[in-house]
Formats: sequence, structure tokens, C-alpha cells
Amino acid sequence: MKWKVVAASVLLLWGSQAAFAQSLFTPTQDPLAGSRVFGAKGCVKCHAVNGVGGKVGPDLGRIPRPRSFYELAAGMWNHLPKMAERMRELGIARPQLDPRETGDLIGFLYTLDYFDPPGNVENGRRLFTEKKCIVCHQTGGTGGVVGPNLDFLRQFGSPILIAAELWNHGPAMAEAMRAKGIVRPTFKDTELRDLIAYLKAASQAHAEEPLYVLPGRADEGQRLFMDKGCILCHSVRGEGGRVGPDLAERGLNWSLTQFAAAMWNKAPAMMKEMKARTISVPRLQAREMADLVAYLYSVRYFADPADARKGRELATAKGCLGCHSLGGTGGKVGPDLAKAKGLDSTVAVITALWNHGFIMAERAERRQVAWPQFRPEEMAHLVAFLQSLGRAEAR
Repeated sequence: MKWKVVAASVLLLWGSQAAFAQSLFTPTQDPLAGSRVFGAKGCVKCHAVNGVGGKVGPDLGRIPRPRSFYELAAGMWNHLPKMAERMRELGIARPQLDPRETGDLIGFLYTLDYFDPPGNVENGRRLFTEKKCIVCHQTGGTGGVVGPNLDFLRQFGSPILIAAELWNHGPAMAEAMRAKGIVRPTFKDTELRDLIAYLKAASQAHAEEPLYVLPGRADEGQRLFMDKGCILCHSVRGEGGRVGPDLAERGLNWSLTQFAAAMWNKAPAMMKEMKARTISVPRLQAREMADLVAYLYSVRYFADPADARKGRELATAKGCLGCHSLGGTGGKVGPDLAKAKGLDSTVAVITALWNHGFIMAERAERRQVAWPQFRPEEMAHLVAFLQSLGRAEAR
């Protein structure tokens, strides 16, 4: 059984034989649902995703990484006046969002670069020989028979599955290469992506279409990070071992294929450290690998620490209180922020900023007031401040 979901020209194929991943975030931040919001709210009229869609605004599938929740939220706010102007020119109605739609949409935008673009088949063909894969493995009827036939990758060529296979079979592969006098290869840049593209193209298998899935279950991945002993050597946001790098560092914003390549490239050093520490090398099923990756991605999703006190200072410094009052003190153009309702969650605050931002942009233009710009960390502080007001109002 197989079905397709197409939204905003983004195609995700699911199959019953190996559906080994669930939603990336919580039920209120579902990237797949966000792709439908992207199409239904007309975002696709102005923005493309990897070349498919409107050409008015930037291609949102080609925004450089990293892009945390607050980077995306700040980007939406900072460009709002320009977007409002272009929508007026094109006669496009201003889209309104509810908190669930906002959470889903940002989750979708966060995962746009999760899947790599297709690799170069000819480069992959060359690498299959140069990296000596052909000595042990066969694809399309060509190659050795020491290792398994790689035609199965035509259907299950997800980098998550490949990362799991490379990890689990890495030690045995290393032994086989030593026996044959083959230098263990490493992968850089797009090499693994190109190699996967060739393996899919060369395969003689007549299976269903390739299976692409969203990353996995973050909560389960967090448990596995502990149970599989990853935390003994790696930390996440400063908590854990110090042998390897902190896996939530902003510099480690890998795509799936980069993640798989890093797992392979660093495996010898990791195996050596585990042996020295008498740590058993854990085996990872594809489902478990998906969940681990989901956990690491979700940690980086809210990568900017928030401080409500700093947010209050920013509300003054950025001129918010020139239009809004706070407990009766401040501007009278907009509503009193202390009486704001419904700001009980992060996405509720971003939703309010988006929905009312168009009106604020028009008023700022009439009053010739400069539109305040926020860096991601500043947006995190401002949201924390506004959310604290919402909680206080609820009490």
C-alpha cells in the first residue's frame, strides 16, 4: 500500500514496508501540515521551494542554514513591510494564521533543507570506482560480491537508512578493506550524495519509488541518546560527555546526507574511543537512527535562549512603546500590551505579530516610523516578554 501527499509542490512518499518515522515535532508543529498551509495561504504565489513556486520573493528552499524557530520568525517580521507592499501591488489578500497554522508553517520551513537536492549521477559513477566500493559491492550487475548487493538502495535510499547501515556494518567493512589492502575512503562535500544518486540510477531493481520520510520522533530520540550511550561521549547544549563535539552546536547543521557522511568518516575515531572506555558499540535500526536525528534537529529548533527581561528592554529600545502602552504607560496608537489576550504560547505570540503586523506596517509607513528589525536572539527575548504578559493576564 502506498499513498502520496502533495503540498506546495513538495512531494513526500510513504510506504507500508518501511514507514520508520513519525512527525518531527509535536502535534502542534507538524511540518507536513505546514506544507499544506504554505500552499493554502498563498505563500507559494510569491515564494518558491527549491525552484517550484512564485518568483516574487526569495526561494525558501535555498535559504542558507541554519534556520532556527526564531530565525524564521525574525525573518517573517523583518520582511513584513516589503511583503505587504508587494501583496498590495499584486492584489493578494493578506493571509491570516491561527497558532496551529503558524507552528506548522514554521516547522515546514525549518525542514525544507532536510532533504538534499539530487546528486550528480556521473560523479557518483566515478566515485563508486575511485572509492573502491566496486571491489566489494555490486550494483546494476557490476562489481564485487564480498558485500551485499546495493540495488536495494533504489527503493530505500534514505540517507537515514544509509547512516544506520554504514554505522552497523562499518567495523566489518573496515576489516574486509584491510584484508584487501584497500584504504578506507572518506566522503566530503557532495560525494556521498552523488554516490547515492548513481546507486539509484544504476540499480536493476524494479521496486516502488524511493521512500522519503520526515526525520523521526524527537522524544524517542532523546531516550535513545541516553540508552545507547551517546551521552557518554557527546553533549547536547552542554549536558553530557566531552570526548566528542556538542551535537547541538550551531556549526553542526548537517543535512541528512552530511549526517550520514559524518557518521562514516568519524566512525574509526568513535570506535577507538568506545573500545578504550569499554563501551559496547550500539547497533542502530533505521527507525532509531531517524529518531536520534529528529532529537538533534529539534534541539536546534529552539536554539536561541529567551530572556523576558531583555525582551522588555527591547520593547522600549526598538520603539514598540512608541505605539503601544504597557500598563497604561506609553503610546496610544496600538493596544495596551499588558492587556493582550491569547499570548500563552510561543506560536501564539508569533501569530499575533504576523496577523497584526500588516496593520502596524501601514501605520508605521503613514507615521514615517522606521520598521524595527530583530535578530533571532532578540526575537526570542521579545517573544518571551510578550508571552509573560499573556500568562500574567491569564492569572
